[in-house]
Amino acid sequence: MKAIWNNTIIAESNDTVVVENNHYFPPEAIHKVYFKKTDTHSHCPWKGDASYYTIEVDGKTNEDAAWYYPETSHAAKPIEGYIAFWKGVKIIA
Repeated sequence: MKAIWNNTIIAESNDTVVVENNHYFPPEAIHKVYFKKTDTHSHCPWKGDASYYTIEVDGKTNEDAAWYYPETSHAAKPIEGYIAFWKGVKIIA
């Protein structure tokens, strides 16, 4: 699977985990140069507290376009630390 934004592959893995129609990429699958941690957080009742990344590619910024759960509930352990995308990031096989 590939995550693409602004015509650039920002993550790539054959080992994503699909939860609620979102592909979660392993942490080592992201190209870290494009990711900046933000102060944004949200809460999912069954997964836990999410943290976010802003994606920056070729001078363009996509605020809080990626999220991950640094520590998950027991039920969501398979995606702990994995990164998912939204806000126009395309996921393709």
